[in-house]
Amino acid sequence: MKILRLYGVRLLVALLLMLAAYNAGASSRNEAGATWTLRVPGFNHLNSVTYGNGLFVVVGDSGTILTSRDGVNWIRQTSPTSERLESVAYGNGTFVAVGKGGTILTSQNGVNWMQRTSLTRDQLWGVVYGNGLFVAVGENGTILTSRDGVNWTQRTLGISNPLLDVTYGNGTFVAVGYDAILTSLDGLRWFLRPLPRSSLLNSVTYENGTFVAVGNCDTILTSIDGEDWTEEVLESDDFSSVTCFMDVTYGNGLFVVVGREGTILTSPDGTEWTVRTSGTDYALFGVAYGNGLLVVVGGKGTILTSPDGVSWTTRASGTGNALEFTSVTYGNGFFVAVGDNGSILTSRDGVNWMQRTLGISNPLLDVTYGNGTFVAVGDYGTILTSPNGVTWTERASRMNDRLVGVTYGNGLFVAVGGPSSLFSPGATILTSRDGVRWTEAKQIPPMWRSLKSVAYGNGLFVAVGYDGTILTSPDGASWMKQTSWTSNDLFGVTYGNGLFVAVGEDGTVLTSQNGVNWTQRTLPTTNILKGVTYGNSTFVVVGSDGTILTSRDGVRWAQQVSPTRDFLRGVAYGNGTFVAVGESGAILTSP
Repeated sequence: MKILRLYGVRLLVALLLMLAAYNAGASSRNEAGATWTLRVPGFNHLNSVTYGNGLFVVVGDSGTILTSRDGVNWIRQTSPTSERLESVAYGNGTFVAVGKGGTILTSQNGVNWMQRTSLTRDQLWGVVYGNGLFVAVGENGTILTSRDGVNWTQRTLGISNPLLDVTYGNGTFVAVGYDAILTSLDGLRWFLRPLPRSSLLNSVTYENGTFVAVGNCDTILTSIDGEDWTEEVLESDDFSSVTCFMDVTYGNGLFVVVGREGTILTSPDGTEWTVRTSGTDYALFGVAYGNGLLVVVGGKGTILTSPDGVSWTTRASGTGNALEFTSVTYGNGFFVAVGDNGSILTSRDGVNWMQRTLGISNPLLDVTYGNGTFVAVGDYGTILTSPNGVTWTERASRMNDRLVGVTYGNGLFVAVGGPSSLFSPGATILTSRDGVRWTEAKQIPPMWRSLKSVAYGNGLFVAVGYDGTILTSPDGASWMKQTSWTSNDLFGVTYGNGLFVAVGEDGTVLTSQNGVNWTQRTLPTTNILKGVTYGNSTFVVVGSDGTILTSRDGVRWAQQVSPTRDFLRGVAYGNGTFVAVGESGAILTSP
C-alpha cells in the first residue's frame, strides 16, 4: 500500500510538472493572444464568380460571399465558413461553392448558405454543373460528383495530380490541372488525355464549339473534342513579359482570359488574342458572363465590369478598408495605428477607430509612446509627434532616409532605418530626448545593413535588420554589432519578462537574455514574421498570411487561429487587449 501511495504521489508530481511546463510555453485558449476577433476587415481576395438565376455570386478568402443583380452594387452575405472559397457554379436551381479543406456550400438564392459534407479534406479548386450533375475537382486528383449539391460521391481516378478547374461542353466534362487534362462523358469514368507540353493549367471553359484551357507561362490550349489539344502561340508586342493566366470564360461573342498583374485578353475564336487595359495591377482570379455583362474578380477585393470585354470599369466590392497599416502602439489610454499615405487611426478600446487628418502623404512605418509623447516615423525621414494621438506636428529629421522603427527607453527616443533605396547598404540611427530635436548617431560603419526595428530592455537598445543584423547600444549613441547566427532578414524585436525576442523571414525567431548571445527557436511556420510584442505574460508574433503565434517563455510557440489571411505587420498590447494591424486595413483584437 505504501508503494502504491508513493507511486501515486510521484505520478501526480510528474503530471503537475508537465502541466507547468506546458503552461510556461504556448498560451491556452482562455488567455489574451489565443482568441482573435477581426474588428476592421481587410480586402479579401475574390477568387471566383458565376451567374445564375438573375444573380452574380462572388466567393473568396475567409468565406467571403458577395451578390449583385447588376454587377455594380454588391451585397456581402453571411457565410457559414471562414475557409477560403475557390470556386462557385450554378445549376439545377442551386449555387454550389467549394474551397479549402473540402468545404462545400450550397444556396438556392445566393443569400442563405448551408455547409455540406464532402467526404474529403483535400482542397477543392473548381466546380461545374452539366448533364444533370455537379462535378468538383481538387488536390490529389480528387473528383466529387452530386446530383443535388447536397449528397456527394468521391470518384477514384488513380492519379495524384492537383486538378484546378472543370467545365462541361459538347456532352463532355473536361478537368484540368498540373500536367493533366481528363475527360468524362458522365462524370464517373475519366480518361487522361495527352498535353502538347508540360503545363500547369488553371482554368478551362467551352463555348462556340471550342474548349479553351489556360495556365502558367502564357499557356493557352484549344480543343474541339477535349481529347486532342493545340497550343496557341501569342504573337503580340503587348506581351512584354510572361504571365500567369488564372481563368477563362465566354460571353458576348468573346473568350475572355484574366490573370496576374491585371491581365485581360479577349479572342473571338480562342486563337487570335488581344490584350485589353484593365486599369489595375492586382491579380485577377475569376471571370463570368451574365445579363449582358462580363464581371472579373481578383486580389484585394477587385471587381471589374465590362459590357464588351474591351472597356472595363472598377466597382466597389465593399470587402475592406483602403488603408494599409504598418504598426500600432499603446499609450496614454489610446491605441494608435499608422500606415500608408500618412494614415493615423486612434482607438480607446481597439474596437472603435477614428481616422486623424494630417495633411501629409508619406508612408508611416512605425509608432511608439514615451515621456508623454507619441512619435511616428516613416519614409523620406518623416517624424511626427503628438501629445494625445489626435493632433500631430511634423519634426525635422534633416535627412531623406527611410525610418522604419522607433522606440523609447531610458529617457531617449531612438529611430532606425536605412537608405531610401532598398538595395543600398547603410544603417540610419537617430536619437532624441523630446521627440522634437533629433541627432544622428555617428561612427556607423557604412557597410552595416539597413535596420528594420528597435527595442529597449534591461538597460540596452537592440536594433535588428537585413541579413540577420543585430546591433546593441547602452545609450543610443555607441553601437556594437552582435552575432545572430542567421542570414535571414529580421523585421521586429521586443523585450519582455527578461528576454529579447527578434523575428524575421522564413519563420525566424531568435531569443536573448542580454542582447549579445542569441538562440534560434523552432516554430510551426515558415511564413514571414513582421511584428512582435509582449503583454499579459505572453509574447505575440504576427506575420504574412494572417500568421499569429504566441509563447509564454519565447521558447515554445503555438500557432493561433487567425480570422484573416491579410499580412499582419504590427502588434501591440494595452489595457488588457492585444491589437494587430496589417495590409488592406485589417485590425484584429484579442481577447
